[in-house]
Amino acid sequence: MNLRTPLKKSNRLMLKHEGAKLFAAINYETGHITHREEEQCDVNAFLRFLGDILEEYPEGKIFMILDNSRIHHASKLKLFLDKHKRLHLVFLPKYSPKLNLTEGLWKWVRQDVINNVYFKKFYLIRLHVSKFMKRLNANPQKVIDRLLVRL
Repeated sequence: MNLRTPLKKSNRLMLKHEGAKLFAAINYETGHITHREEEQCDVNAFLRFLGDILEEYPEGKIFMILDNSRIHHASKLKLFLDKHKRLHLVFLPKYSPKLNLTEGLWKWVRQDVINNVYFKKFYLIRLHVSKFMKRLNANPQKVIDRLLVRL
């Protein structure tokens, strides 16, 4: 895996690292973030993330609000949902990122963790993202104030 991809910008040479593939869900009531880092952003990775959600919330109905990504509509997902009846997916209108709370989370991750930093090794990105998520989960009121109040 090549982590150093040179990009030309004017007369300068920039280095670009690979991005982390993240899934996240924000509990609107508590501000707790459940996240999963993956190497691929595909339906199998999404199914593993849904398994994490079901494990974290072992009882009651779960309503997840999602964008219209292709992986959220994959046929494999229907089979999974048929087995896990308490999990309900609710889709946002198309092209409505301002309604998607996790878009605000991704912006926050980019601002505080990824932007203006070159990570020589991919595991360092994952480590910094994981530490950031732990900090947020240690202070869920900060998550509520920044991401959830705007609705």
